[in-house]
Amino acid sequence: MLQAAILNDMINFTTKIPVAKDTIFHKKTTLNAGGKLIDLSSPKIMGIINLTPDSFYADSRKQDMDAILAQAGKMLAEGATFLDLGAYSSRPGAEDISIQEEMDRLLPAVEVIAAAYPDAILSIDTFRSLIAVAAIKAGAHIINDISGGELDKEMYATVARLQVPYILMHMKGNPQNMNRQAIYEDVFGEVYDYFVDKYYQLKQLGVKDVIIDPGFGFAKRSEHSYELIRRLQEFNALQLPVLVGVSRKRMIYNALGITADEALNGTTALNAIALTKGANILRVHDVKEAVEAVKLWEMCK
Repeated sequence: MLQAAILNDMINFTTKIPVAKDTIFHKKTTLNAGGKLIDLSSPKIMGIINLTPDSFYADSRKQDMDAILAQAGKMLAEGATFLDLGAYSSRPGAEDISIQEEMDRLLPAVEVIAAAYPDAILSIDTFRSLIAVAAIKAGAHIINDISGGELDKEMYATVARLQVPYILMHMKGNPQNMNRQAIYEDVFGEVYDYFVDKYYQLKQLGVKDVIIDPGFGFAKRSEHSYELIRRLQEFNALQLPVLVGVSRKRMIYNALGITADEALNGTTALNAIALTKGANILRVHDVKEAVEAVKLWEMCK
């Protein structure tokens, strides 16, 4: 009944209709990851570990296996529920790499972390279905696809076959050309309609757990990202968990006239705003500070 209601709401909803204030209470708030049931009614933290040499925030880059394992342990100790591992840099203008290179960077890290921390829930930041299959087999649990299935038409069927949670992000183009595609008449309406269409496709294939991510900074200028933050609560009408990933991004450090290294305070401010608007998962470089933001936000509820 709930799934039918979700699809009905999605098909009939338009961005011109006001969103009911209590819509958030009808959202799906559980996630089955590797047989572990995660309660998202209390917001959770996803720690970022980049297995790349060129991700935009230098301190997130971990390539040595000891450093990767140490970062994983630190984030878990600080309260991360998820670790998000990425081996393909998705910063604007990043160099494209082969499937084999992405595989070579990623799989050893998945295997090492899964062995050292068997209870850790590992998310894989990839848009390639072959990588998704290999990573899940190696011990991962969630697929985080920046392209929403657009860059690999086999991804949806693959996720359905694997029966793993899927993070559905909005982006136009690819990391190499997305900045040139940041053109919208109504950014919220376009992103919302994208989620309606993509979620319907995923449900038709039998994907049970879908998390939506508006894709802050991906084919979006700062004004587009802030418009999505302002209207974030309206995504609750989709009744799906919402992931917010603004950590140390250009939308923060450009606005403040600082660098990514100096953008922790701005990140925490936006994360707090996102929590008030219904965010269920915060994807961050700095786990301790995000966990503290959630704790203080919950004390104010």
